[in-house]
Amino acid sequence: MELNLNGKTALVTGGSRGIGKAIALGLRSEGVKVGICARGEKDLAEMKQTYPDVSVYQADLTCEEERVEVFKKFIDDHGSIDILVNNAGGSNGSTIQETSIDEFRDSMELNFHAAVQFSKLAVEKMKHNGNGSIINISSIYGRESGGKPTYNSSKSALISFTKSLADEVIPYGIRVNGVAPGAILHPSGNWQRRLDENPEKINQFVEDEIPAGRFGKAEEVADIVTFLASERSNWVVGATLNVDGGQSYSNF
Repeated sequence: MELNLNGKTALVTGGSRGIGKAIALGLRSEGVKVGICARGEKDLAEMKQTYPDVSVYQADLTCEEERVEVFKKFIDDHGSIDILVNNAGGSNGSTIQETSIDEFRDSMELNFHAAVQFSKLAVEKMKHNGNGSIINISSIYGRESGGKPTYNSSKSALISFTKSLADEVIPYGIRVNGVAPGAILHPSGNWQRRLDENPEKINQFVEDEIPAGRFGKAEEVADIVTFLASERSNWVVGATLNVDGGQSYSNF
């Protein structure tokens, strides 16, 4: 299937490792001119050394001013934007009663507000092109309890935002969709850390909770993102697709 992405431009937040890195490389393999932004300078430097054609931008994406600066630099470097992947995210806190309001705010800033702001900036540019694709990486735990409450809440907000923005901007030829990964195993992720700490417990979790019988791969998430970024998914608007090997309990 020809995706016709060659020559497009894409910004991937949190693109220096894990799922974000797989997404960036998946788009790059289709001829997309990719820029990534992240906080960690070491990971960014490694990406730049290995893939010199990838543009890298170091920033704290919890900071509104730094998000604006990253977007400005990307446009200065690439001229426009065709694809935005809001992937940056993280988990903090513990139980609701043991988690401070500040921790809830921090989670919303990274997992939700960053995506909202980058999307607003991208829409203004995409309107001039008459097309564009925005893809928000949420989680199956945005639909059901499973992760930490701060994470669940912010990812749930992102799923709702995805549908709202999609309906608002599709008349301009801009499609907004989401991907909700389940348990994805990659070297820099929490599942790998948990597996290293207690392999028996985590292997039992996989057996009990993932019908497909294994963890997902970052590249399997990237494949769906690449499809959603392409014209082959033109009639997919406002959807958030589970990529989870059947792990989710929800049926919508």
